[in-house]
Amino acid sequence: MGDEELHQLIRGCVKQDRKCQKMLYKAFYGFSMGICLRYANNRDEAAEVMNQGFYKVYTHIDRFDTTRPFKAWLGRIMMNVSIDYYRANLKMAYTDDLDKAEHLTDGELVDRNLNYEDLLRMVQQLPQAYRTVFNLFAIDGYSHEEIGDMLNISPGTSKSNLHKARQKLKTMILKADDAGNNQNYNRGMDYNPIVAICGSDIKNAFFNNGIRK
Repeated sequence: MGDEELHQLIRGCVKQDRKCQKMLYKAFYGFSMGICLRYANNRDEAAEVMNQGFYKVYTHIDRFDTTRPFKAWLGRIMMNVSIDYYRANLKMAYTDDLDKAEHLTDGELVDRNLNYEDLLRMVQQLPQAYRTVFNLFAIDGYSHEEIGDMLNISPGTSKSNLHKARQKLKTMILKADDAGNNQNYNRGMDYNPIVAICGSDIKNAFFNNGIRK
């Protein structure tokens, strides 16, 4: 979609034109769903959160600065709605030893060939407290201090939850590898294999395999 066409849709949405709203939804469905899937337990929850996000887009689109990238603005809304959804529907259990948490290192995920959908499924299996911190830090690029402010936790707790998220992912990757040497991962889908090693590699995996296209 070109810039002029996008701006026309945005102008239509400002006027609450239903056709423009529908076209904007269809154009950015995949991008928005990809973000929500990372925070959700499953696709149904992701769809619910995404629709809440689009409602916010439609009701606040008159505030969008057309000199800035629309995707960045839309993505931030989807992320914030995802966080708000889980803050409202879940008592996040942050019960780690904060003194120990300050000294934890993240470690690395073991080299394993995974495709995008398998990695996404593993992230969805993380406890929601760990998954939220993992997404915010490893994929969305926030610091532990920023995450602490967003989730009302300490930076040490954020570090601890990230560490534990990575350890759980490592366990899942090793278990899957042992179960069949990755034979169960390649199901004939048109996805390129990726290697999950550390946060930067996982971030690239999500950005390059359907989430941020």
